[in-house]
Amino acid sequence: MIYPKNFEQKIGFDKVRHLITAKCLCALGEEKVGQMAFSTDYQLIKQQLYQTNEFVRILQEEDEFPSGNFYDVRDSLKKIRIEGTYLLEGEVFDIRRSLQVINEIVRFFRIKAGEGDVYPYLCQLAADVGTFPQITKRIDTILDKYGDVKDNASVELAQIRKELSRTMSGISKTLNSILRLAQSEGFVDRDVAPTMRDGRLVIPVAPAFKRKLKGIVHDESASGKTVFIEPAEVVEANNRIRELESEEKREIIRILTDFTNFVRPEIPDILYSYEFLAQIDFIRAKAIFSIDIQAILPIFENKQQLDWIRAIHPLLFLSHRRQNKTVVPLDIELTPEKGRVLLISGPNAGGKSVCLKTVGLLQYMLQSGMLIPLYESSRTGIFSDIFIDIGDEQSIENDLSTYSSHLTNMKYFVRNCNSESIILIDEFGSGTEPQIGGAIAETLLDRFNKKQSFGVITTHYQNLKHYADENEGVMNGAMLYDRHEMRPLFKLSIGNPGSSFAVEIARKIGLSEDVIADASRIVGQDYIDMDKYLQDIVRDKRYWESKRQNIRQQERRLEELTERYQSDLQKIETQRKEIVAQAKADAERLLADTNARIENTIKEIKEAQAEKEKTKNIRKSLDEFRHKLDENNTGNDVIDGKIRKIKDREDRKKKKQQPVKQENFNPDVIEPGDVVRIKGQHSTGEVLEVKGKNVVVAFGAIKSTLKMDQLEKISKNRIRKETPKNTFLSSQTFDSMSEKKLHFKMEIDVRGMRGEEALQAVTYYIDDAIQCGVGRVRILHGTGTGVLRQIIRDYLKNVSGVSRFQDEHVQFGGSGITVVEFE
Repeated sequence: MIYPKNFEQKIGFDKVRHLITAKCLCALGEEKVGQMAFSTDYQLIKQQLYQTNEFVRILQEEDEFPSGNFYDVRDSLKKIRIEGTYLLEGEVFDIRRSLQVINEIVRFFRIKAGEGDVYPYLCQLAADVGTFPQITKRIDTILDKYGDVKDNASVELAQIRKELSRTMSGISKTLNSILRLAQSEGFVDRDVAPTMRDGRLVIPVAPAFKRKLKGIVHDESASGKTVFIEPAEVVEANNRIRELESEEKREIIRILTDFTNFVRPEIPDILYSYEFLAQIDFIRAKAIFSIDIQAILPIFENKQQLDWIRAIHPLLFLSHRRQNKTVVPLDIELTPEKGRVLLISGPNAGGKSVCLKTVGLLQYMLQSGMLIPLYESSRTGIFSDIFIDIGDEQSIENDLSTYSSHLTNMKYFVRNCNSESIILIDEFGSGTEPQIGGAIAETLLDRFNKKQSFGVITTHYQNLKHYADENEGVMNGAMLYDRHEMRPLFKLSIGNPGSSFAVEIARKIGLSEDVIADASRIVGQDYIDMDKYLQDIVRDKRYWESKRQNIRQQERRLEELTERYQSDLQKIETQRKEIVAQAKADAERLLADTNARIENTIKEIKEAQAEKEKTKNIRKSLDEFRHKLDENNTGNDVIDGKIRKIKDREDRKKKKQQPVKQENFNPDVIEPGDVVRIKGQHSTGEVLEVKGKNVVVAFGAIKSTLKMDQLEKISKNRIRKETPKNTFLSSQTFDSMSEKKLHFKMEIDVRGMRGEEALQAVTYYIDDAIQCGVGRVRILHGTGTGVLRQIIRDYLKNVSGVSRFQDEHVQFGGSGITVVEFE
């Protein structure tokens, strides 16, 4: 149960709903967001939480999840339940694309289900969803990739469109013939072309010559300076076009009606698939919002509890992030063992109301199936009721004052609260005379406590703070305040009541000291002393909390170091065992080889019957084998290897310290292998061959023969100094540029291309020309209607690097070719 009716507006959930709605892809998901509601079903909430958490992982870890073509076609499907109705082309196209998305999503989850328990809750959601491949295949026979009905959707449609195209072509030829004749006789201007009026091809003619052209006048321009005449020769043909267009429309309707009849029996199952698509859109929007507010899946248990660590108000977090500010997190624990009701006191504008709203909003989000921003080790529970009393509910219409509205809410709370309820009350007991208001508030608090309700209550009343100290189930909490800097810390401390810091705040804003002194005298020294004691307790608690936090950090650091050292020791021990085992194996192998060799040697000596020469050779062979063993032992010795590395390092240092020999460089003598460049240029090349006064030089992949006096020899030191300054290109890029220059053509032919196709080709061509440093190119576009020429020239006007462009000389093509010159 949620109370009051405007609960969502009071805690800000309406803004959360709006933010999630904005992240939906279509009306399907938006509708689900609107239906999102507080639930007390533990299994349902758990399912929704895990589905959202799995989708967060998909967004963070997967790249192939489909997220386009989410369309709501439910109205179209519901419309065709009636016999005789049919789907329009656009509706069929939307069904095709959205069914394709459903198919891709279902296939994604089925693949993941085969890989193991990766996304169990979402895989279960997609388990029984139909994808209707027969419908998509049927649509593919009707519509092309742009959503238009194909010519071959039926034999009749193909014949109609073929005849329509043939008739249109005949009309066009006849009109052009009539137009050329009229232009030659001066009835029509040279730049006039046939146009369409009321679906019929006509010729624009000046009013003075309309009698010169036989036919039907269909229209005239707004200025009256042009009339549009359909020549008599094409009237019958135009009539035939109208007939064919009507036949085409009837045939398309017949095709769509047949398809609709094919789909109609599947409508209930298709709607179920779109319900799945709506769920996916809804879960996806929640997951994106969860990532935005850094929300996670906490420990969720089927009992009444709030054990939250570093909880954050999501709307405050988003607002502060835009302002580059940080939010102070909230640590709160409400359990039957520690205390069910938290009574928060402290200064005004210290964060008491924000704390209360944070509890209300996060619990409501959790039981609406949303992830919430807190630490993963936090423990959350479930409540049957959430009641809130915050803000001013006075109403002139209902004759309610501020305090009356509060009492009305309290009456509802007392009647309906129980051990599964959580009550949120701001400024408890305020709005009336403090003494009686405090007494009523204390009595109500006692009723809530006896009914074992949970709650977060803010107050300034001392009697309520005393009640919390003296009664089990209720505990004090304070919003901390820095007395020295006179600013709130927005941090909740549970265990002691807080001071309102009324005197300090009054002094900070500049209230005169005599007023403060008189006020202190009126309330009495005991009250002032008690307030100071509260402040001292809070200060001391902050100090010891800080100390404890530092100790925890040190302990955590020590634990990490201990774990790391233990891990390193285990690795060392493992390596030691492996080395010893390997050494033993090598020793056993060497011993076996040695024994075999010795036995073989003894055998050979015996067989040689003590011949000196043979015995000498055998002993020599044994000595070589022993020397080889010594080399192997040295090579396998880890210590000797390390010593060698140290000696090598020292040798390298000595070599570096030795003076570098000066390079013998003669700039006047050019020989094969020298590095040269053309005088005044930066590109360098290698000399391949010297032929008298001519030199063959390789510049990248290009070989050139140049005069020796055109070149200058470059030393290696100079190359090292100048290379970083003179080039930003890799050798591969330089070679590709050289290749491009070798094969670059000085003209491009775009005749016969469509406008967009020609413009793209010219764009690439001009870019290549500028890169290759060409001074002048030609673009062949033809004369035609002049549209292609105009498109290309409009583009050239905005290209930086083009100095001018013009028509080619008449002898070489005239206006059919554009000559482009570069800066």
